[in-house]
Amino acid sequence: MKLLALDTSSMTATVALLDDDKLIGEYTLNHKKNHSQKLMPMIEELINSCDLTPKDIDVFAVSLGPGSFTGLRIGIATITTMAQALNKIVVGVPTLEALAFNLFNTQGLVCPIIDAQRDLVYTGLYQWIDGHMIEVIEQQVLHIDELIYRLKEEEEKIIFVGDALEKFHDILKHNLREQFNVPPRRFLIPSASSVGEAAKVKIQNGLVSDMTPIYMRKSAAEVQYEERMKGRE
Repeated sequence: MKLLALDTSSMTATVALLDDDKLIGEYTLNHKKNHSQKLMPMIEELINSCDLTPKDIDVFAVSLGPGSFTGLRIGIATITTMAQALNKIVVGVPTLEALAFNLFNTQGLVCPIIDAQRDLVYTGLYQWIDGHMIEVIEQQVLHIDELIYRLKEEEEKIIFVGDALEKFHDILKHNLREQFNVPPRRFLIPSASSVGEAAKVKIQNGLVSDMTPIYMRKSAAEVQYEERMKGRE
């Protein structure tokens, strides 16, 4: 089974090709958020470099969010259009789950955190048991202080991934002390190969979902519009 996966939920644009249990190619660009210009050329170059054509792809997978509203729309629209044109399976993977897959079968608890602005984070808590990922805390939006309070109740070490780590590194380290752990930097950002691996598990378990983006909260434009309307009232 050949699977094409991508993630455009953040500044990082990443595309991967998997063939059964083998990663045959991955292209990651972590520089400027211009996915509308870069994504299709990345996909085309990766497929061509692996001596394949779009028709050779059996399954398409994409990160559903949470994350950048615009980035998610670009990624989901791109992957669903390709899958529909070729009459192939398409699988959606929550971004937080995909980030947890960056640390496959690691010991301890994995806590992805994505910046949601205003000291809020998109987050969840996961644990690997015998090669299976268990959801300890469901994905949600939390204030960073509330997240710290929740994590202090856990007794195991906690490994953080995600773009919000840079912003909240010091406060997390100060409050969680020995519990606080950070992997090498390459594991912190989204990986299309992780999206692909998570998608394979969903297919095996019959959990193929729809392509509805996971936003969790309103966009900045929506919030500003509502604030203006309240002001007029």
